[in-house]
Amino acid sequence: MRILFVSTSMGMGGADSQLLAAAREFRDRGHEVRIVSLTALGPMGLQARGAGIITESLNMPRGSPDPRGFLRLVALVREWRPDVVHSHMWHANLMARMARLVAPMPALVCTIHNIYEGGFLRMAAYRMTNGLADHITIISQAAADRFIREHIVPETLVTVVPNGVDPNLFHDGAPGDRAELRQSLGLGTEFVWLAVGRFEIAKDYPNMLRAFAQVHERYPEAVLLLAGRGTLQEQAEALARHLNLASAVRFLGVRNDVPALLNAADAFVMSSAWEGMPMVLLEAAASGLPIVSTRVGGNQEVVLDGETGFLAPPRDAGALAAAMSRLMDLRETERRIMGGRGREHLRKHYALASVVERWERIYQEVLARKSPRAITEPCS
Repeated sequence: MRILFVSTSMGMGGADSQLLAAAREFRDRGHEVRIVSLTALGPMGLQARGAGIITESLNMPRGSPDPRGFLRLVALVREWRPDVVHSHMWHANLMARMARLVAPMPALVCTIHNIYEGGFLRMAAYRMTNGLADHITIISQAAADRFIREHIVPETLVTVVPNGVDPNLFHDGAPGDRAELRQSLGLGTEFVWLAVGRFEIAKDYPNMLRAFAQVHERYPEAVLLLAGRGTLQEQAEALARHLNLASAVRFLGVRNDVPALLNAADAFVMSSAWEGMPMVLLEAAASGLPIVSTRVGGNQEVVLDGETGFLAPPRDAGALAAAMSRLMDLRETERRIMGGRGREHLRKHYALASVVERWERIYQEVLARKSPRAITEPCS
């Protein structure tokens, strides 16, 4: 099959990372793959090019519709004639649907990546254009339930296809590697929490910092590592200083060694106010880390409360602190067992290969339904 992925962005987000991983897997399975980003290419787009995947940008400014970008997408579809167009995130989903009115698309699959993709107008746009999509995939059952319950998308079009990771990329490293990285970060034997993500409203880092302040009162040697960047990073740093956590919280910035950071940590924490199915939570599970997370979106599907980690309600620093303390109270062997269960749960339900197989089946079913002669096998 010829598969054209259309994404709102190819930057640092979890959806961007998932799309790149899927594109590589599809390419390795013999399909022809191209990626188009509405906005300028970021790290994931450059990595895709480096992997030999044709990746283009429509160079549309963020937050501003640009008819020239739309016309470029239409021209690309007409020229390359993909068998499947698979769009990701609201802007790309809507644009691909509009492009289908004037460009041939044997199959159009749209993926919703969050439990919340915008307000009333955006959801109205989905409702008005659902008829232009052949199928809709949503990355968590919680998100699918919300979109169906509120009649944003019809249940007959929806399949839950979660995000996936290659578990072989995340595993226990050599003890010496863990010790070396911890030493490079100025760490010794103290308990290390790790969080990875953008400093934006959805991730609710103020909640995490307030929770960690309570944990730190009981465990003064504990350390919190924060990897990532975003528009709210300065506010988070100011709050850490206000909470007298300057020496216990390390802001690491963007890192290209997240698997190594996961291996160097003792536990993973996520404080999101809302989520779809965060890639980094899957990566933490694949690394065998016990996890404390807020009970939002797909988090509660990845983290089995009391088995692979602990869940807390969102926007409740006290409850999040209690969950973090509860995990720290466990013996190291108990935490390792918990992390091992999480890794097995990941391998069983969220392995990248099985996720790509599910997408393949959806493509083939749509093409077969539209045309019995449609291309359904990988390219030779």
